[in-house]
Amino acid sequence: MSDSVIVASHLSKVVRSSEADLTILDNVSLQIERSSSVAIVGASGSGKSTLLSLLAGLDLPSSGEVHLAGKALSQLDEDQRAALRAEHVGFVFQSFQLLDSLTALENVMLPLELHGRRDARLRAEELLGRVGLAARVTHYPRQLSGGEQQRVAIARAFASEPDILFADEPTGNLDAVTGQRITELLFELNREQGTTLVLVTHDQRLAERCQNALQLDAGRLLEPVDA
Repeated sequence: MSDSVIVASHLSKVVRSSEADLTILDNVSLQIERSSSVAIVGASGSGKSTLLSLLAGLDLPSSGEVHLAGKALSQLDEDQRAALRAEHVGFVFQSFQLLDSLTALENVMLPLELHGRRDARLRAEELLGRVGLAARVTHYPRQLSGGEQQRVAIARAFASEPDILFADEPTGNLDAVTGQRITELLFELNREQGTTLVLVTHDQRLAERCQNALQLDAGRLLEPVDA
């Protein structure tokens, strides 16, 4: 387990209701090696985003266990899980989770300032330049298109140089050219900083760039295949 930064054992997620229980994930076990790149693929409704949330400790399974960066998430309370994420994890969500009251630059600076980085502004400006937003640093999220907001979110995720980056459809709101630029940035992060990439994606080209693909079908993990 020493080289595995994420280990999931017999994960299940069941949503209970008065009518019928809905099984979203069914007995999923996997290991993700440090510094690797993994795509989670499958049809809509197969449980991809739910699996990502469980692996990141944003949600807890109905049964099973996740070890993230060597820690058993079920043994941590909510504050401890948040602290673990802050130390090790970056996120790119479909809902960009930008702070409306902050400019693009300030949104990217925030995690750097929380880490006590004195070069927060310079680093944030550099990252926004790399995602093609050097001219938009003073704009607020409401002044940016969906694709531009996605790029701010990606720059913010890169800012703290996370050990693990979880991304849910990172190129889903982007045009082809920008999507290709973001894909290159993701794999530069993986290559240069040894960041483990865990990506939910419908983009076959992005999945093929990853070292491994995990395919979900109706909540069950099919046999791992090379992407």
